[in-house]
Formats: sequence, C-alpha cells, structure tokens
Amino acid sequence: MHAPPAGSPASPGPFARPRRLAAAVAAALVAALLLFVPATAAHADPPPLSQGRPVTASSQENGGTPAASAVDGDDGTRWSSAFSDPQWIQVDLGAPAALGKVVLKWEAAYAKAYRIELSTDGTAWTTAYSTAAGQGGTETLTVSGTARYVRMYGTARATGYGYSLWEFQVFGSGGGTLPGGGDLGPNVLVFDPSTPDIQGRLDQVFRQQESAQFGSGRYALLFKPGTYNGLNANLGFYTSIAGLGRNPDDTTINGDVTVDAGWLGGNATQNFWRSAENLALNPVSGTDRWAVAQAAPFRRMHVKGGLNLAPNGYGWASGGYIADSRIDGTVGPYSQQQWYTRDSSMGGWTNGVWNMTFSGVRGAPAQSFPNPPYTTLDTTPVSREKPFLYLDGNDYRVFVPAKRTDARDVSWASGASPGSSLPLSQFYVVKPGASAATVNQALAQGLNLLFTPGIYHVDRPIEVTRPDTVVLGLGLATVVPDNGVTALRVADVDGVRLAGLLIDAGPVESPVLLQVGPPGASAHHAVDPTTVQDVFVRIGGAGAGRATSSMEINSDNVIVDHTWLWRADHGTGVGWDTNRADYGLTVNGDDVLATGLFVEHFNKYDVRWNGERGRTIFFQNEKAYDAPSQAAVQNGSVRGFAAYKVADSVTTHEGWGLGSYCYYNVDPTIVQDHGFEVPDRPGVRLHDLLVVSLGGKGQYAHVVNGTGAPTSGTSTTPSTVVSYP
Repeated sequence: MHAPPAGSPASPGPFARPRRLAAAVAAALVAALLLFVPATAAHADPPPLSQGRPVTASSQENGGTPAASAVDGDDGTRWSSAFSDPQWIQVDLGAPAALGKVVLKWEAAYAKAYRIELSTDGTAWTTAYSTAAGQGGTETLTVSGTARYVRMYGTARATGYGYSLWEFQVFGSGGGTLPGGGDLGPNVLVFDPSTPDIQGRLDQVFRQQESAQFGSGRYALLFKPGTYNGLNANLGFYTSIAGLGRNPDDTTINGDVTVDAGWLGGNATQNFWRSAENLALNPVSGTDRWAVAQAAPFRRMHVKGGLNLAPNGYGWASGGYIADSRIDGTVGPYSQQQWYTRDSSMGGWTNGVWNMTFSGVRGAPAQSFPNPPYTTLDTTPVSREKPFLYLDGNDYRVFVPAKRTDARDVSWASGASPGSSLPLSQFYVVKPGASAATVNQALAQGLNLLFTPGIYHVDRPIEVTRPDTVVLGLGLATVVPDNGVTALRVADVDGVRLAGLLIDAGPVESPVLLQVGPPGASAHHAVDPTTVQDVFVRIGGAGAGRATSSMEINSDNVIVDHTWLWRADHGTGVGWDTNRADYGLTVNGDDVLATGLFVEHFNKYDVRWNGERGRTIFFQNEKAYDAPSQAAVQNGSVRGFAAYKVADSVTTHEGWGLGSYCYYNVDPTIVQDHGFEVPDRPGVRLHDLLVVSLGGKGQYAHVVNGTGAPTSGTSTTPSTVVSYP
C-alpha cells in the first residue's frame, strides 16, 4: 500500500480409454485368476498406531524431509537426517500400547547399525531390537513390550548420506487418539475483572505489535464476562480482542478498543490483520476510533456511542468491514475510501468517499449512488455469522451461529443468537509445532480444529472431509504451505466453517492456496452451506511467496463472507515475477455468494467467476501496481486483465457496490480497457460500479465492457455506472 500523490483527495487503499478388446482380455484374466484365490482371504494389517502421530527427530536434512513425512502413510515422502552418527526419529503413540512389530521402509540411505527403543515417558529407554547388519529396503521387525514412545536410534550409516525413511510404522494394540480440548497456549491472554494491571499487559502487547507488519507475533486478548473500567486496548498487527460472553453485552469495557495510525504518520492504509469481536464498549469520549484498512473485521460489537473510522487528523484510510454489530451513535467514515457493513444497526452514517455499501443494516443511509456513493440493500440474501469462542461457566465452548435468509439487524437482537454450541472437547487445540499429519489425524478422528495464535508450516494440505467441521483460528493464526502444496482443502460436503485464518504463500509456487471442493464438485448445499469468514491470503510481503491462484471455490452455495486476497505491493519478496500470482479468487461452483470481497494486485484476473447464479455484495480492488509495461498486462486484443471477470458462458450473475482502482506507478502510461468484464445477457446485472485512476498513474478506458466514461488526468475522480446493462 502506498499513499496517493500529494494533493490527491483520498488514499489508494491497500495497496489465486481402454479399447473394448483390451477390456475383454482383462476381464478374462481376472476370471481365471479368481480360480486360484484361497477360500479365506488374508487378513490385512490394521493401520499403524504411528500414522499421523506427533513425531520428532534428532535432525532433518532440509525443509523437504521433515520427521512427519515418515508417519504420514505416504511412501512417496520421507524423513532424512543430517550426514552424521548417531541420529534418531521418535513417535508418540499418545498412550501406552502393546507392540507387535515395527516396519522400516528405507530409502537408499539406510542404517547399517541401529536399535528400536521403547519408552513409557520419553526419557528412559529400553532396547526391543538391535542389529549391526541392517539390509535396507523394507525391514519388518518383531518386537514386544508396552510403550507410548518408540524410536529408531541409528548408530552407523550404510552410506555417506544420512538416515532416510519413507515410512516408520509401529503396529500393535492400544495407543492413543489425539485429545480434544486443553489449554489455549501462551499467546492467548485471558483476563477477568480482577486481573491485576490489565492495561499494562495490553500496552506491552501493543508496543510489540504496533508496527510489526510482517512480524511473527500472534496474540488473542480474551475478556471473561464482566465489567472492566478505564481500559484503552490499542490493537497492533496480528492482535485480536474478544469477549468470552454468550452475547456482546455480557462483557463491557468502560473504555475503548482503539486502532490509530501514529506508527505510520497518520496514514491508516496499512492497518491490516487485527480484529475486535463480541464486546460492549462505553467509549471515554463518546466515540470509539477504529481506523483500519483491509483484513480488520469489527464483528458482533455493541458500541454505546459513536464510531470513528478515520485516524487522528483524518489522514488516509482504506477499509473496511462491520458485521453483526450495533452502534448506538453515528458512524463517521470521514476519509475512508470504501466500507461494507452487513446485518447491523446504527444511529446514523455521516459521509462517503467512493463506495459505501450496506446490506441488512438498520439506520443505513438510503440508496443514492453515486452521489452520495451509497449502495443500500434492505436485507442480506443469505448470511451466517462467524463461529466464536465463549465461556459457559468455567468451560470453553464454540458457538456456531445458524444460517439466516433475508437477514436484517444483528443476530442477537432478541437475546441469544440461534445456532449450536460445541464443547472444546470436540476440538483439537492446534499449537505451533503441530504437523499437518497430526492435524489431519485429528480431523480423521472427527475433531474440529481450534488454531491458537502462531505460524504453522504444513508439508501437505490440511484435509477437511467431514460435514459441518469447524476450523477456527485465534489471533490471526497463520498457515504457510511448504514445497508448493495447497495449504487447506475442503471436500464437497455440507456446512464446513472456515474462520479466522491467514494463509501465507511459501516460496515454492502452489497451484492454489485454499480450495473449497475438488474440481468438478457437483453436490448442492443450499440448506447447509460452507462459509469462509475472515480468511485472508497473502502472497509476498513477509517473504518470497508464489501461487497460481489464491482461493478456488468449486463447491456450490458457498458463502465467502469477508476475505482479503492480497498479492503484496510492499514488504520483502515483492516484484512482478518474484511474488507471481495470476489469480485471486476463482469461482467454479454455482450459487456462490460473496459479501465483503477484497482482492488486490494479481498479475492477471483478480476475480474469475465461472459458476452460475453468483452474487457479490461489495467488491474492492486495486490492479497490480508493479506491471512493467502495457505488453505485460495485454490480454489478447484487450488492454489489461479485468479486475472482475464473469465468464462468457455464464447466464446469470449479479453484483452490487463494485470498485476497481489502478495505480501503475512503474509505467503510468498503461491503459485498462475496463475494470469489469461480463457477458452481455439479461441475467447478468451489475449495480453501482466505479473505477478510479489514483493520481493519474494509469487510466481506465471504460468501467464495464465498453460502457462508462474514461478516467483522465490526475484528479483521482471516479468514473461510475449506476446499472449495467
């Protein structure tokens, strides 16, 4: 993100065939072979007790050969050690098990001399098997004993390389499943009204996080139900604050939750990655300040006063998102370029810059785009609020709100929200250091996931396959895919809830970072849709990162409720071909709804929508700043890739409150033919569109297809279209 040139009225914002004969011969062979099958089939081994269990090792050769690869059930991945003796790999079975055998599947670098050792506590070890004449290949070893921990301890290598195992399998009976529940880890700070020096602890976290835009700290600040006096919770990067009541009014702060921009000289256009949720505020001055940009949701809040969305001094600002919140006083966006508010109530709204969009909001200004630039829908067609952690007495639970149709006002207007409550014992509490294999084992056991604040590297996709699974992150928990894998995949099932995660691309290009439904998904989920809420994707900025596509929606009826997909324009690992990412959001499923869609800076299309009956309420976009030339963005005969492209095959699509901005600071002569490209069909309708040239760095020739006046000059004045066609 960069500020616009001096004199610009607003900031640019932050700134994806067999033949019949062969078949007949094969059938005959199968029939013949069946004559020789014994009457009683051999009994297959049960799965290893070790598969997907927590595993550690003395060393690993490189980032591509972690210990977890030896217990993942995949003969194509491996653990390898440093090139020295001795080395070991150790698996935790979770509970004592009666052991029968160990299978070692060696790669070419095997052990000549090694021991299989057992332990009940991970400290004192006994030898169950020993050899000085290891043969490599697949070695099946008979062992006996009861142990929770099993390790291979290598003392002499057969080659000049390290020790390398495709699989380390432990068989027996017993062992443990991964536990549900548990503590929330060191980066979740829980307060009650009697906690001493709450303000001091809040200030300490803020000092660390205020300007740590690409830092590694992650924090969740949780307040038990009660009343807190005289607090000002300043929020920096990767910091979430939330009440632990069943309703926002259960936890009241007589004080403020504040986001300002002193760290950047009063410029709020980079105040990303933070959140406030489930609290009631009595602001000291009568008005709370929430001066944010993208990826900073304000959810399920009750402000007993006004809300100021601009930084002190009314500097540049580029947000933002409010949902399921009640603001008793007036909301003042002031310098905010754009904003989306959903299913809320407010005492009033003061002004608009370019694009202010409302759906299901009591007290919202009347429809008046483009002057003032208000897009107002009376209801939200389908919505479901984000799951949240709360306390039931002394027990943590996760509340999962129900789906609403034609929603208006907060979900808690008449008391408790409709929905279901899940005990923490039904969640695997994921902590930094957990492997993808362990996380997938927890999912396979039927557990939901609660990611505690931290950064998680995964060497394979996290696979969500069970309907109605909840995957909830605290404190902007961050998932980084290694070796070009997809970070998270969801099967074509009902009702999965993904919420509160940041996916950060790794240096090896991933084909897609988040995939909801496999390619070709065809089941319908209108009754119980999957939701993707406050799930953000970043490519570059914190380091080199690459992906072909950020988010791919293949399932039908998915609700994408507030996302920011960002190919970084600043930070480290940034450049036209350095953090290459062609596409932001790709939608192949039908009946997908996006509410609060922020997608920026991709090398080609920011949004590609191929599914039928798609709908978007509010879209904010900037084209890639760093395009080196007109030729670099040429799309056949079309100048520039549209920010929002609806496929030529689509017959029905609708969007409201859509904006695209360009700031081609590398080559200001670049021209975009249009910001939006859609098929000319009666069922494809767009409402309240705009394009903006920020300071004259590049221009748009039209708004949508060949319609809409061109931008021109350096005045940063939007070109608008009220309705298309």
